[in-house]
Amino acid sequence: MYSKILILRFPKTEVQKPLVCNLTRNYDLTFNILNAGILPRKEGYMVLELSGQRKNFKEGVQYLKSQGVDVQNASQEVKREDAICTQCGACTAVCPTGALSIRRPEMVVVFDQQKCSVCELCVPACPPRAMKVRPIRQAFF
Repeated sequence: MYSKILILRFPKTEVQKPLVCNLTRNYDLTFNILNAGILPRKEGYMVLELSGQRKNFKEGVQYLKSQGVDVQNASQEVKREDAICTQCGACTAVCPTGALSIRRPEMVVVFDQQKCSVCELCVPACPPRAMKVRPIRQAFF
């Protein structure tokens, strides 16, 4: 069994198509959606864990790319630079997984990296730019 977490970015022309469902139907892959959304200009994004036989995985990724989907390996992580964080809590409002939360009564922003889906929504939401995305390692499909 082969498994990776991928970040998919769908052009607005492809958002309404069942592309991810076709991965199961046509390539015998299973998926777990970790995060998804439609961005303001109507393009979509999805962070998912995709699993199956390596050959099917590669064919499935090629299928997505042939449909205009930008496929990236989530071999990156979100880190917080504690020295710049002002504890404002703006990042907690956009975090879909609860990786960023406010500990009360101290009113301190807590970052649980184990819950982070690397959706990157916290990066532009952070006024002092304390949230950063960095590569973990280079990975190839």
